This record gives sequence, structure tokens and C-alpha cells, in this order.
Amino acid sequence: MTRKYFGTDGIRGTANRWPITPEIAMKTAMSVGLAFRHGRHRHRAVIGKDTRLSGYMIEYAMVAGFTAVGVDVFMTGPIPTPAVAMLTRSLRCDFGVMISASHNGYADNGIKLFGRDGYKLSDEIEAEIEHLIEQDLSSKLAGSADLGRTKRIDGVQDRYIEFAKRTLPRNLSLDELRVVIDCGNGAAYKVAPEALWELGADVVRVGVEPDGFNINRDCGSTAPEACARKVHETRADIGICLDGDADRVIIIDEKGQVVDGDQLMAVVAESFHEDGRLAQPGIVATVMSNLGLERHLQGRGLTLERTKVGDRYVVECMRERGFNVGGEQSGHIVLSDYTTTGDGLVAALQVLSVVKRLGRPVSEVCHRFDPVPQILKNIRIRGGRPLDDDSVKATIEDATRRLGNYGRLVIRPSGTEPLIRVMGEGDDETLVRRVVDDIADSIGRAAA
Repeated sequence: MTRKYFGTDGIRGTANRWPITPEIAMKTAMSVGLAFRHGRHRHRAVIGKDTRLSGYMIEYAMVAGFTAVGVDVFMTGPIPTPAVAMLTRSLRCDFGVMISASHNGYADNGIKLFGRDGYKLSDEIEAEIEHLIEQDLSSKLAGSADLGRTKRIDGVQDRYIEFAKRTLPRNLSLDELRVVIDCGNGAAYKVAPEALWELGADVVRVGVEPDGFNINRDCGSTAPEACARKVHETRADIGICLDGDADRVIIIDEKGQVVDGDQLMAVVAESFHEDGRLAQPGIVATVMSNLGLERHLQGRGLTLERTKVGDRYVVECMRERGFNVGGEQSGHIVLSDYTTTGDGLVAALQVLSVVKRLGRPVSEVCHRFDPVPQILKNIRIRGGRPLDDDSVKATIEDATRRLGNYGRLVIRPSGTEPLIRVMGEGDDETLVRRVVDDIADSIGRAAA
């Protein structure tokens, strides 16, 4: 299904350029309000955002759209994406909105949508919303007496902090742990350090001075070097790197080494399995997760179910098949006993609980397997469909044959940027690198 507005995680693009314009934001809100209309009660929406300058523009455009179709709006200000999902349910809203472009730079922004159950919307509902966006909705506007009302609500950050803390055993304390927390100058810049401090940790803060322009700039989960330097400088036990909307996390061990989402999923899954809390004998991850993770889980009698890229698809599979642990290599960790979407802080707290229970360094606790060599290349395209080119298809077929049963390939268009992503992995790193280079070169020629 070809979609005009929605990608793998909502609507995203450069702020004040199509489709992230005030007009599209307002029409999106109107369309969501109409698509979710059920019954005669007052419908409610909650809107959160990260710290981008353009968040103000999109926020007020969406408020105008919601109120125009008779929807009341709660505005929270900067707050993590998982907090919006949680508040959508706890405030008995009909839908939730997070204004964020996640790990992208400040120039981009996006709109993520949640249903009343706190889960991201299905492809079918997004298609319905897209259809409405394209329509003239003037005949469906609310009457003058039925317009929505808006208010900014206080205390939501405290509510989320308490929610995150309650995912840990009541008697667990993080005392004697020095924790560097890098919030990427994003949505969690207040709540994450405060939660860790309240749990007893010695907290060192990085990326907690947002100015509208510095979100994810040389900090956060996509630039963990800053956190690694601070871990070394302060002799911390662990570093926690969140992205702009705090739905993903990357860990830094006490040696300054990066621990990705695959290792974190293994840590949590094994801990849950040992405690009898793993709902199914396995986890859910995407096609991008390392083959080493799959082999590691198999060695412990656990399975790895794979989905296409996007934490939304991971969650859908988890719900359909009864799994309670899933995520992405990039650091989206979904623990459905607690959350309906990726939650970087909650995932980090689960890792910290294992570290405290085992009493071992993070470098030991979080190294569960040796990853299979994995090579990823991003090829920027200007348009067209280079993957339909016959020469590209032939190159991919030849590469697949050369890897045989000792590796695999994932070639896919990015859902958020004009890129083709080529990932190859296998036991022979030299061979993997060659086949990825061959495919990337072929796509580059076809896209020229």
C-alpha cells in the first residue's frame, strides 16, 4: 500500500515544508478527530512534544484542527513519547499525539498518533486518515456551540516519573551507582534525571539544556560519544543515552563501550525468563536485529520472531502472539507488561535492576553474545524506484547466492528519509562487505 503522508512512524519531514506544515498538521488533527468519532460524548486528545522550535507551530495548528471538529485538547508541553501513550489511557482520551521527529535533527519534525488504548495506529486507520486529509472537511466542522476546549495540564511529568519508578521492585535502590544520563536535549531532559535521582543514583546529567535547536546534536542515542566521554571522565558505572523523544535507549558500559538494543533485549529476556515473567519462550525483533542475537536465544531455548522495521510492527506481532518483550537494534525496547510503545527510560531501569541484582559490571552484564559482522550502507536517492531496476535485482540475487546459508541481506527503502538501506551480515566479514558494496554501487548507478 502506497501512502502519501505516513511513513514507518507517523508523518515526518522538514518543518514548515510539506508535509510538516501548519495546514497539514491542522487537517491531520481534523481527520483524526473525525475518524475516531464514536458516540455522543466529548472527545478528548492529549498532545505532547519534544523540544524542537517547530513544535510550537505544529502544536497550535493541531489544537486548531481538533477544536474545529469538537475535540477537547490537553496540552502537556515537552514529555517523552511513552508518556503520551500512558497519558492517553490514564486521562481517558480518545487519541494521543506526540510531536517529534525522534532521533532526527532540529530542522525536522513529525506527528505520531496513538489510539485510546495507547497503541500506535494500524495501517488501515492511517489510510483512512490520509483519505480524510485529502477531502474538503468544511461540511463536517463542529457548530459554534460544539467547538472543542483546550487547556494545558500540569503534573504530567511527575505522573510519568512515578509510572517509570513503579516498573521496578519496591525495595530496589540504585544507590552506589553513578549513572550518566544523556537526554539528547530532548523530551526527557527533566523526567529521566529526576527519576534516576529519586531511585537513589548518583546522577551525572548530559544533554539537558534544550534551546530549540540542539536536540540530538552531538548527543543522545545517535551520538553516544559524548556520554562515553562523560562516563570515562566521571568514572561512572553506566551511561544511558536517550533519543529526542526518549522512546529508544543505548547503554554505555563502564569501559565506554556502546551496548545496542540487541544486547539489551537479550539482558531483559533472560532476566524475565529466569524469573518466570517471560510470557512466551522468545522475543520479537525486526529484520535488522543481529543474527548473533537469534543464535544466542536459540542456545537458551528461546525464539526470535522477526518483523519489518518499525517498533509499531514489533508491537503488533507481540500483541498477536502474546510476547511481552520486543524491540529494535536501534534501542526501541518494548516491555508490554508496562508500556504500549518503546520506552527508553523504562528499558534502562530494567537493565539497571539486573546490574544491581547480579552485582557485576555493566560490561559483563550487557555482553550476552558476540555479534555476527553486520554492514549497513545508506544510499541517498533523488526519486524513482531503483530497487525495480533489472541490474539491481540481478546484483541482489547474486549476492544472496554468494552468502548462502551463512548470512543474510535486508534491502529496504527508509520510511523517514530518501534513502535505500542495504544491510548484510554473516560469519565472513570480508564477503559481507563485498556483497553490500556491490549492491550499494548497483543502486547508486540505477538512482543516478
